[in-house]
Amino acid sequence: TAPLAEVTYRYSHTAYHVTEQTVGFWEYLDRAHGEADHSRLSEEEIGDLYVRYRSRERLQSAAALRPYRDAVEHGGWVHPASERLLRLWTGHYERLGMHDPGLQEHQPPGLGLEETIERLAAVDLVLDQRNCGGPVYLDLTRYGMPLRRIVTADGRPNYLACALRELLPLVPWYDEVVLLHDRELDADYQLLNRVLTRLGPTVRRVPIGRVPIDGRITSARHGGWHDHTAGALLRSAADASDGDADALRLGMRLYFIATLGPGQHQSFRHDLLRHCMTVAARLLERSRAAVATGADDLLGVLDRHRRGHTYVDPYRLTCSLLGRGRPAPDRGLLSAVFL
Repeated sequence: TAPLAEVTYRYSHTAYHVTEQTVGFWEYLDRAHGEADHSRLSEEEIGDLYVRYRSRERLQSAAALRPYRDAVEHGGWVHPASERLLRLWTGHYERLGMHDPGLQEHQPPGLGLEETIERLAAVDLVLDQRNCGGPVYLDLTRYGMPLRRIVTADGRPNYLACALRELLPLVPWYDEVVLLHDRELDADYQLLNRVLTRLGPTVRRVPIGRVPIDGRITSARHGGWHDHTAGALLRSAADASDGDADALRLGMRLYFIATLGPGQHQSFRHDLLRHCMTVAARLLERSRAAVATGADDLLGVLDRHRRGHTYVDPYRLTCSLLGRGRPAPDRGLLSAVFL
């Protein structure tokens, strides 16, 4: 979309570090595995620890987690295990040719939790029961939507509360906001869509399905993902692409975007991923032999995949590379797909 409009891509891990999923895991690591050097573990080893935490741990108290939340909020602290993961993921982004939105940067949300609740109260979208020992709810019942708890009675914010802290101060500055989200969180993002629309911009949601493994979709906390991490897939794809970095990057996009699409119907298949590497190599070979069409033609190609909205639909764009009877794609279009 960037060649056609001014774009801000916001993806901050910092905003969600205070959720119980994260600080609870950190507290568990320090208590149960405090002697480990987490900075030297692989992502699979850290993932195994997370599976163990989610399968065995009882819910920690707000008091036990408060020091971790304070360290995040006031010092930008990140546990060594998460620092290690984010460093590894930065490497994966680089190999895939993806824009790094600041995975290892401290990117705090623009609002504190209390400020967020106050802003919601100002537009009558919150039910705050803390004065009588209760939780805080996002209240969109006037729109026929259910109450959604965003802060527990003992002060623990959930994912949706963190998203509101992140987005409420940002969205009024934009004409269009696109929310890419896990399909499993669709109900929360419908609520988020409604709240943000009240602030003025056009809000669009793009749900992305999880890819089944052997016909099953399960949360990462249940395990079963060892051969399907980004690192494992990159190693497999590197062999299939014969070390061609461009073919690897394009092939991964052809498989995960054009072949699988946004749904979650097809199970992951290594043979199809390898086939996409072969297709990518052929496309690149053809494009290297073709005469570049120029920036004006590139803008026209991109514009065809907007469908009345500002952003370029990545699925339509990437699928267009696989259309039969089309001329060889130029390097500019392939570069756009990489972005």
